[in-house]
Amino acid sequence: MEPSALVTGAARGIGHSVVTQLRKAGYRVIALDRAPEVTDLAEDGWIVPLIADVTADETPTAAVDRAVSEFGQLDLLVNNAARFLRRPALETSDEDFDALIATNVRPAFRFARAALPRLAETNGCIVNTASISGLIGVPNQVAYAMTKGAIVQLTRQLAVEWAARGVRINAVAPGAVDTGFMDEARAADPDPAASLAVTLANHPIGRMSTPDEVARAIVFLASPESAGITGTILSVDGGYVAR
Repeated sequence: MEPSALVTGAARGIGHSVVTQLRKAGYRVIALDRAPEVTDLAEDGWIVPLIADVTADETPTAAVDRAVSEFGQLDLLVNNAARFLRRPALETSDEDFDALIATNVRPAFRFARAALPRLAETNGCIVNTASISGLIGVPNQVAYAMTKGAIVQLTRQLAVEWAARGVRINAVAPGAVDTGFMDEARAADPDPAASLAVTLANHPIGRMSTPDEVARAIVFLASPESAGITGTILSVDGGYVAR
């Protein structure tokens, strides 16, 4: 039987590429996003779009149940849904902070909690989308960086707790990725061109990663080729943290 996956934040950017790459690898996929565009991914019998809000209390359990009802099992959870915020600490409101926790951290835990018993039945995997901002200090990203640091530690903690039950949990930590997500954030800068130049200079390969590059790393961490890897944070950052 073909493996099955549940991917959050699937409508665009990294999530969209993850769904595409998983399909190429032979997975059947529940592609979850609150954006209606996620329906564009539909492929009969292989990709099932699910329009839902990851912050809603009922969504994690309902999505896991949907994957099992559609495909008979769950082999992979990709916790990818997130929001970005570039704002210094003194300009970060309580509302900003709470919104990022509600989107970036709480759903990742709740989806993992819902999926883990099913993943234990299939010796499955979780791959979380963290960020280099959760590994190192990056100016003007205090709230976002805190949420991604939480994802890093969630990954390590769950990996230790569930290794004996055959479930592997890893994360990717992208640097700047060439997506609309990044374009929207940069558009708010006083000088977007200068901001882009700084971003590129901070990546030794001289460019941003592509969504497909991050997606292929996620597929690798879910594959049998990475069977000995758990609790790892794989940087896909063009050398950013190696400087």
